[in-house]
Amino acid sequence: MNTNESSLTSRQREVLDFVREWRNWKGKMPSTREIQRHFGFASQTAAVNHLKALERKGFLRRMPGDLLPVNESRFSEVPLLGAIPAGLPAYEEERSDGGVAIDLASIGVSDSSRTFALTVRGDSMTGAHIQEGDVVVLEYREPRDGDVVAALIDGETTLKRFVLKEGQPYLKAENPAYPDLVPATELIAQGVVVALTRKVFR
Repeated sequence: MNTNESSLTSRQREVLDFVREWRNWKGKMPSTREIQRHFGFASQTAAVNHLKALERKGFLRRMPGDLLPVNESRFSEVPLLGAIPAGLPAYEEERSDGGVAIDLASIGVSDSSRTFALTVRGDSMTGAHIQEGDVVVLEYREPRDGDVVAALIDGETTLKRFVLKEGQPYLKAENPAYPDLVPATELIAQGVVVALTRKVFR
C-alpha cells in the first residue's frame, strides 16, 4: 500500500482499486450504478459518497465529463466531435459525443494545443493503418505535405492525406479503390491527425 493511502478507509481503498482496475479494463470510469452493484451498496448514493471522499482526499481528479485516478492525471480530455468519412466526402454536422482521455505529452502535443477527436467511418485510409471505428485525435494547425488531415473540400468533409504538388494542394487516399481529390473551389484543412486510438474488440 502506498503510504499516501493511509488516510483511506478500507472500503475507500477497495473502491479506488476497483476504479483503477475498471479503467484499465474498459478505458473509462465505472458508473455509480456499476460501483453499487459490485459492492452491493443499498443505493447509488453510497457510491457517490465514496467517489467524493476519494476526490476530496486527492486520489481522484475531476476532468470534463470524467474522474481520473491521480496516477492517470497526465491525461487530457479531448472532445469527441462526431464522425468523419474516410471514404468519399460527405456533409457532416459537428456534434459532441463526449470525449477521450489522451496523454498529449506522450505524442508531443502540449496541453495548451487545441485538439479534438473524430470517429472514422470508411476504409479509404487503411493503407495508413486507419480503420473503420478508430478514433483519431487531431490538432488545429496548418498541415504540412504528407500529413493526414480532416479537410473540408468543396463544402464536404473527409479524412485523407494532404499533398502539395507544385504548390497546389489535393487529398490522397491510402486505398487504391479511392481516387485523389482535387478541389474545384476550396480545400480547408480542419485539423492534423496526431494520434489514433482503437478498440481491440468491437
